[in-house]
Amino acid sequence: MASVAFEADRSAPPNLMIEQITAIRPRRRRPAHVCARRPSLAKRLTTGVALAAFVSGQIFTASVHTAQAQVQAKPSPAVIRDTEIEELMREYTRPILKAAGLSAQKIEVVLIGDRTFNAFVADSHRIFLNTGALYDSITPNQIIGVLAHETGHISGGHLAKMREQIATAQTAAIVAMLLGVGAVVAGAASGARGVGEAAPGLLMAPQEAIRRTLISYVRSQEESADRAAVKFLNDTGQSTKGMIETFQRFANESLFLSRQVDPYLLTHPMPRERIIALEAIARESPYFDKKDSPQLQFRHDMMRAKLAGFTERPEAVLRRYPPSNTSLPARYARAITGYRHGNISGAIAQIDALIAEQPNNPYFHELKGQALLESGKAREAIPPLRTAVALSHGSALIRMMLGQALIQSGDKALADEALQELRQALAKEPNASFGYRQLAIALGRKGDLPNADLNSAQAAFNEGDFKTAKQLAARAQRSFPNGSPGWLKADDIVNFKPPKIGQN
Repeated sequence: MASVAFEADRSAPPNLMIEQITAIRPRRRRPAHVCARRPSLAKRLTTGVALAAFVSGQIFTASVHTAQAQVQAKPSPAVIRDTEIEELMREYTRPILKAAGLSAQKIEVVLIGDRTFNAFVADSHRIFLNTGALYDSITPNQIIGVLAHETGHISGGHLAKMREQIATAQTAAIVAMLLGVGAVVAGAASGARGVGEAAPGLLMAPQEAIRRTLISYVRSQEESADRAAVKFLNDTGQSTKGMIETFQRFANESLFLSRQVDPYLLTHPMPRERIIALEAIARESPYFDKKDSPQLQFRHDMMRAKLAGFTERPEAVLRRYPPSNTSLPARYARAITGYRHGNISGAIAQIDALIAEQPNNPYFHELKGQALLESGKAREAIPPLRTAVALSHGSALIRMMLGQALIQSGDKALADEALQELRQALAKEPNASFGYRQLAIALGRKGDLPNADLNSAQAAFNEGDFKTAKQLAARAQRSFPNGSPGWLKADDIVNFKPPKIGQN
């Protein structure tokens, strides 16, 4: 987990690193008749994100206008990568996805670096989850309930159905507008009094009714996702209590809304309404009072401590985890914040104590390697990072950090090992810009400038910097034999045409 992840430092190590969501990758050009059959992936993803914000962008209380404004205000959300947290999310979702019949879809949880409590789906393959939701969920069951709810949206095909509903609503809106205009024109032609004053109402009333109908449809989807979540939790022998606890929290925080906002203008049912409906079925579960296992709770606590150490100021960490708290999560958080804020020797001593207690924990070795690497001790970082790679069964993100340490050590004898580690990592994580940047550095130091340029181009492309990607790819292409694999890959980038997202 990279301490500089939230500073958007392009040299940041990969764990808890920022990756910009890039919807497209260069592909070999297809015949025009094939390409014309469906919109670009980027356009489809953008539409999906907008729909997801409309359907479940604020899990419990966001309005349509708020959700749309959030999509417009955050055009490029920061994706957080961390091996330890991602593995835990896979364990949380695996039984839920199996119960939903979605195991084969390879659905992944994408972590968004945002402190607010939120989750949403944008397509049938990804659940987006804010790190704030992880930080604020006290038990695994609370976040598992959220993931089960979002799985309910995917299994119910809600995004596809919403697209159909919106298309129908758009057609109805056009017809209603034309009828309204016709009524105004007819009234004016007949000399009817008051038509001019009534014209705005005549034009807007049908659209308002259509909008309320569409919002009512969204509300029914939320209720459907709730029911699906309860079923998935029951089928996997897990409690539904965490969902209710989360709902109650939001109900308490948004009570004022019920007095100030028309409930039908919300994309989701009011929290109190949802709690009543949910409790009626949730309390029937034989697993309602079942608690998370101590092992799972421990890992959840470690995750929250890690997020605190990397995202909170030292004083906030010490308030949450004072020195009197000698638990492993508390010591984990203090070790992280210690190295992040300059106390390297003290942090290393704390990390060594953690390793002595759990020598087979790959993430303690990873943390030690990262702390040493970021303090300018790349050579010393190599042994713990090698251990972390072995204990994590070859984590691609940790391999990338090891590759960086091997490069920064300055030892030419380690150059081939760095290339090998980075290539193995990118075979598993082909969208990781950080890996391509490190590979470009390693290739450049070996004198392979064309492939260094090509990997730099791929890194820029993955980040959405198409102008830089094209420039680097064009320079690389001139050095490759015509038609060679490197030339073809560079050609894909050079000839790529970014989609015009704003167009329908």
